[in-house]
Amino acid sequence: MTVLPGTMYQIDEKEITSAFSLIRPIFAMTGGITLSQLRELTGLEGSTIQNWVKRGWIATTTGKKYNEHHLARILIINLLRGSLRMEDIVKLMAYVNGDVQSQEDDIIDDSELYDRLCGVIFNLEKDGTYSQDRISEAVELQMVEYCPKFEDSEDRLRNALNIMAHAYISSDFRQRAEALIGEIEL
Repeated sequence: MTVLPGTMYQIDEKEITSAFSLIRPIFAMTGGITLSQLRELTGLEGSTIQNWVKRGWIATTTGKKYNEHHLARILIINLLRGSLRMEDIVKLMAYVNGDVQSQEDDIIDDSELYDRLCGVIFNLEKDGTYSQDRISEAVELQMVEYCPKFEDSEDRLRNALNIMAHAYISSDFRQRAEALIGEIEL
């Protein structure tokens, strides 16, 4: 068992074809999720999520429910914030998908970006090898069947996935180091 990246949700990664597909059925039944449901899924404080919306890092909600687009962006931000500054995450997300309030300039839907990032992560975690070549290989596997919307979309997505994979790995190693430090007795 492992945790779905950016969430508190335990999964068996062998059964996954699409990471976001595990969450998508919730939206089909409810039309969105509430702040308290989002808090339970991500482990984030409600005030943190509301602050992200207020700062313009996540699109404003309609009513009190968060849609798939909101959730995907929150999950991406949540899994990157262990190693990147929020300003850098916002810059990276703008590089991929421009204006947070509009999807017209997006090179890829946030839920698909999340799926592809999880694909890179799961691929790397299979054998625990994190070399530059291995990361590039995992990213290239996620570029298959990507249909670019704009002239430079493919390069931007490849660069973003590479940065995100490095950030995720960095965060994972940081957590491992903190756990090892916790075992030290003086």
